[in-house]
Amino acid sequence: MRTEFDAQLQDRLLRYTAIDSQSDADSASAPSTACQFDMLHLLRDELQQMGAADVTLTDYGVVLATIPGTVPAPTIGFLAHVDTAPQFAAAGVKPRVIADYDGSVITYPDDPALSLHPDRFPYLAQKQGQDIITASGATLLGADDKAGVAIIMTMAQHLLTQPDLRHGPVRIAFTPDEEIGRGVDPRLPADLGADFAFTFDGGRLGEIEYESFSADGAEVTVTGVSIHPGYAQGKMVNAITLASKIIAMLPQTVMTPEVAADRDGFIHATDMTGGSSEMKIRLILRDFELDGLERQRQILRGICDAVQISEPRARITCDIRPQYRNMRYWLEQDMTPVDLARDACRDLGLDPVSVPIRGGTDGSRLTEMGVPCPNLFTGMQNIHGPLEWISVQDMAAATGLGLALLARAARDQASQSRASSGRSSK
Repeated sequence: MRTEFDAQLQDRLLRYTAIDSQSDADSASAPSTACQFDMLHLLRDELQQMGAADVTLTDYGVVLATIPGTVPAPTIGFLAHVDTAPQFAAAGVKPRVIADYDGSVITYPDDPALSLHPDRFPYLAQKQGQDIITASGATLLGADDKAGVAIIMTMAQHLLTQPDLRHGPVRIAFTPDEEIGRGVDPRLPADLGADFAFTFDGGRLGEIEYESFSADGAEVTVTGVSIHPGYAQGKMVNAITLASKIIAMLPQTVMTPEVAADRDGFIHATDMTGGSSEMKIRLILRDFELDGLERQRQILRGICDAVQISEPRARITCDIRPQYRNMRYWLEQDMTPVDLARDACRDLGLDPVSVPIRGGTDGSRLTEMGVPCPNLFTGMQNIHGPLEWISVQDMAAATGLGLALLARAARDQASQSRASSGRSSK
């Protein structure tokens, strides 16, 4: 079903995804890449032009803005991240629209070997008659999370041009570096100033997520003994050989992303760099429960210790650091924002679905830091690769959800005020 938001959402997503804003875990700067400022400056300027209040680009790289409330109600935040994933090419994105999708196989002009087949991706088969946006095959699309950005900007435009709508104060935040786990600066919760918030960073229609992985990041450094290979007998210790042993000793048939599903966690080696004198292995550890995460730490450390014992001339270190924690630990203590989103979903005739996120969002960190922040659907699919796609109509439904939950929050506040007034008058 077409809506008044479709054209604006399509235009915004096409413009935003064409801008390179890939983050870089190897960079120490904040944001990690200068190109993210192209998106941040654009969004700051667009918010100012549409008349949002308190528009700011913070020194830690977050665009903040306010849509003033029209009635008393909780202050609700909406967040999306501007960076795209480092795992696949993201420069020179050429987004394209398959209008009125007919259910056939989608091919890619820049990589004829690629195809998006509805038999392999059943959710795509449900989108016949809708408008599908993909990239050209050479890059990811970047709907993760520029779809969320487009949705929030479209909501903001609608609220600012419809002053008769009843809603409380709205706070907007566009963050950098979410894809590398650095999107939530410690100053953001106070600067956001929201009673609770929502990230638009989810997938299928109707998904309202309040449970994420708990996550650690690990770096293993293997320092060998370097010497000229022609005179190395009995002297050289090859760091590549020892690093390969560590990789080989990791779980292979369980606890890997290739076999993990549902509520399974995993240990995933993301990259290995270096040479014969020194190697670095980066890994991510993921589990929904903290005791599962602790087991993974023990496995990794145990492997490193065993390889160290096998070659005492080498030096092997294993540094494991927390990244984020399952938002469920905090949200299950007060499900107000989750219940609000579910009720708003039903107001639109959609069935809310809550499944654990096999990943994390800025909301995971925000929730841990005191701002309850579930995740809402955008429609994005096959993220972090060239087969990424999204339906414009799913984005429109997400826009409607954001507006509906604002309206419901205002109604609930008014009902509570009337009930309180009635009690006090007796």
